[in-house]
Order: sequence, then structure tokens, then C-alpha cells
Amino acid sequence: MTAPNLAYAQQAPAPKEGQEAPNAVDWKEITDARIDVLKGALQLTPDQEKYWPAVEQAIRARAEARRARVEALAKMREERPDLFEILRSRADNMTQRAAGLKQLVDAWEPLYKTLDDKQKMRLRVVASVIMHEIRGGMEKHHMQREEEGYGDDDGGGDE
Repeated sequence: MTAPNLAYAQQAPAPKEGQEAPNAVDWKEITDARIDVLKGALQLTPDQEKYWPAVEQAIRARAEARRARVEALAKMREERPDLFEILRSRADNMTQRAAGLKQLVDAWEPLYKTLDDKQKMRLRVVASVIMHEIRGGMEKHHMQREEEGYGDDDGGGDE
């Protein structure tokens, strides 16, 4: 049902050195596709729809934060910062990601409480497929980083 859209909606890879990061339009299209897949899989009732805008806003905020981190990482690679700048950046990224995750949880909880068993099952399926894609992307990204001689960056995906 959602397989073609899931392939399109998978995580945008972090750029390799010398490559440009996906532009804002690419990020928006990927985020839009992810949201469409998720919402389509849930098949929300009219009563549940009232909770959706907060969830969508939280998903978009996390995607935008990820885009900003990827852009900052690309800039940092060009500047070749010292170890302490890298560690401070990582700490800031973790703090921002934690706040975004809390926002996402706060947005999802009221909607999740209204889902029936079939909707929860579809959510688990979509989430597991997305997490599989993200894990694969993270593993590929970490292997590339090791080959390039860099340490870890912001830790990967958001959804």
C-alpha cells in the first residue's frame, strides 16, 4: 500500500565531502512525502484529525532541525574545527535533538491515545520500515565518516 511512497520518503543522506547538501526544496519534498505516507497509513477519523496538525508541525520542525544540522556539518567540515569546537557542536546538537524529540512525543501522545488497534498496527509497520531505512542510512553514513577520517556528527536520523 505505501511501499512506493516509503522508498521516496526515506531519509536524505548526509552529503559526502565535496557534495552539496540537499537544498531546502528537496528536504521539504522528502518531509512532505513522509508525512503523506504516515497520515495515509493511519487513516485518521474526523475526530482524530484535530490532533494531526500538532504532529505534523513537530515532524516538520524535526526535519528542519536536521536540515540545519546537516548544513552546519557541511560548513564545519570546510572550516576544519578543533576537537573542542566539534565536541561543543555535538553537545548542542544533542540538546536540540532532545528538545525536538520531547516536542514530537508531546504532539503524538494525544493522537496515539485515540488510535484503534488497526491504526496502531499500521503505525508500527510504517515506523519499523522507516526505522529500518534510517538505520541503514546511519550505518552507511558512519562507514563513510570513518573512511573520511571524521568522528561522529549529530548521530543520524530523527523520525
